[in-house]
Parts: sequence; structure tokens; C-alpha cells
Amino acid sequence: MQQTALITGASKRIGKALVLHLAEKGWNIALHYNTSANPAEALVKELSVKYPSQKFAAFRANLAAIDEVAGLIPAVVQVFGPLQLLVNNASVFDPGYVAVTSPELFDSQMNVNLKAPFFLMRDFAGYCKSGCIVNFVDTRVASNKSNFAAYSLSKKGLWELTKMAALEFAPAIRVNAIAPGVTLTPEDKDENYLLSLAQTIPMKRPGGLEPVLKSFDFILENQHLTGQLLFADGGENLGRNI
Repeated sequence: MQQTALITGASKRIGKALVLHLAEKGWNIALHYNTSANPAEALVKELSVKYPSQKFAAFRANLAAIDEVAGLIPAVVQVFGPLQLLVNNASVFDPGYVAVTSPELFDSQMNVNLKAPFFLMRDFAGYCKSGCIVNFVDTRVASNKSNFAAYSLSKKGLWELTKMAALEFAPAIRVNAIAPGVTLTPEDKDENYLLSLAQTIPMKRPGGLEPVLKSFDFILENQHLTGQLLFADGGENLGRNI
């Protein structure tokens, strides 16, 4: 029996890498997107041709709108049947110290990064009954640096939610988290920016996608692992080594 995964923010960057990784392993995949319709549909078409015995479909939802969040799992289940995996990967990442954070900025980070995963996890448990959830947090959960205050707080909340849900949903559903660090170059920066950032972490180099995908595989394959956080960040969570 083929397994099915829903991946949020699946059309680019880490989300796309996870889609390609699972597709190669034989999974059916529901690709969530919000504004990236063309990349999502192109990816579905590409994978459908490459893996004709598997099923791929794209689903649009604005994760900042709770009514659209509430409709996502039911829509996916209607097409695929019960899911075996939910990956909460989509997020927004906007700067702002506590002293200058507006209510609008605060809500934008919380709605997408914490509230949406909360209700997707609720609905996964309700509709699918068993399986695995992987939440993408951030190495910032180990820090109290406040230059991305609302974002960081939303990811800290998602990590706490991971543990809470792992306890509540066990043993039928395992819930774990991955915290990437210096992984991919931001879309508005070049490679030198990433290399410069990496000089402040213990491993002194960007990790790329490999540590994230290996952490992901470890979670999927370790059937006794739940409520845990894997830092795929080259030791960044330990503090700066400069």
C-alpha cells in the first residue's frame, strides 16, 4: 500500500526538496501552496510523468486564513484518502524587535507559523487517526535573540506544541520537529551571504539540504521516536563560536 504525505509550502526551497525526496521513495504527495500556483502545478506535472504509478496533486490554501486552513485536510483526504504523514513546513519570516512589532506583524507570524500547524495537526489526528507529523521549527528556538521576535516566538510555540501533541496523540501518531539553521541562501541574497553567516556557527559552513533530509529520514524510520527536536544546524543552537 502506497503512503501519502501532505507537505505545506511544497513548491520551493525545503518544501520542494522534501517532495522530491519522498517521491523518489514511492510516496503519493499532496503539495500545498498559497501564491506559487505555477511552480506547484509544474512540479505535480513533472512528478506525475516521472512516477506514473504514484499520485500527486496540488492544493491551494492561505494559511493565514483559518477557514482555508480548516478546509485543507478534508480536501486532501477527499482526493487521497487518509494520510500517513503531515509536514508543517510553510512559514513566513519577517524581522522586527519586540519594541517595534506591530499587531499586524505579530498576527502574520503567529497565524501561519503556529495557528495553522495547530489546526492542521488537529485535523490530521481527527481525519487520519494514525501516522506521523513533522514540524519545521528553527534553530532560533534555542536563542532569545529578538531581531525576529514574533517569528522566533511562533517557532518556539510550534516546538512546545510538538511536545504537547506528541503526548496527546501517542501511540497512534508520532510528532517530531526539525530545526534547520544556515541551510539555503535567502531568495534576495547571494551565496556569499550564506557563507558569511556560516562563519559564526561551530561547523563553519552551510549545511545545505542534506542534513535536513537525513534528519527527516531518521524521524520517519525510527518508529519509537516522538516529541523530539533534531537540530540540523551545524551546532548553531549551541551559540556563536567566534
